[in-house]
Amino acid sequence: MGTECTYCNSDIERHDPVYVNEGENESTNQTGQFCNYACLDRHIEEESLMSGDACEWSPES
Repeated sequence: MGTECTYCNSDIERHDPVYVNEGENESTNQTGQFCNYACLDRHIEEESLMSGDACEWSPES
C-alpha cells in the first residue's frame, strides 16, 4: 500500500497515521491509511461513506 495517505497522498510517516481495516484488525485487511483523523474525516465525507450505512435503531430495542 506504500506510505501515501489515501485522501491527500502525503507521506503518512511524517504524521500520526490512522489505518482503516475491513473485518478483523489485521494489516492484510487494510483498506485505507490516512495522515491523521482530519484526512480520514474528509475522505468519509467526500465519499459519502456514512450515507445509508448506519445500523438500524429502534427505541424498543
